[in-house]
Amino acid sequence: MPTPMGFELLKQLFKKPATNVFPITYYPESILKLLEKIEKGEAKIHPPVEIPEKFRGKIVYDRDKCIGCKLCIQVCPAQAIEFIPDKKKIRIHIDHCIFCSQCNDICPVNCLHMSDEFLLADTDKKSSKLIVE
Repeated sequence: MPTPMGFELLKQLFKKPATNVFPITYYPESILKLLEKIEKGEAKIHPPVEIPEKFRGKIVYDRDKCIGCKLCIQVCPAQAIEFIPDKKKIRIHIDHCIFCSQCNDICPVNCLHMSDEFLLADTDKKSSKLIVE
């Protein structure tokens, strides 16, 4: 007896993938070798994915504008923001951030905003790419 799930499985079997292809088709042995292949025309890089309007990427922090009010710390549900008392500034841990944009919305001086940067993966948890100061 056919079930709705069976029909859905058959439909998905013949459908195109909904995801975008990553910029490089196959994982390269070496980045330099890949760049050489691209120059020779042996390899292709897919065009970048269009970023949708109002995309919430990596947080950008303008430390000169910041007044140290700590409102962003109070509203952050992921507790990704810490206060540095010596400098009266904040530090944002991107690896904890859930990109909800609440800190941006509450900031009275607009020193926080979301960028279009989305390739944030890193093998080092303490990488400087994952900390915004």
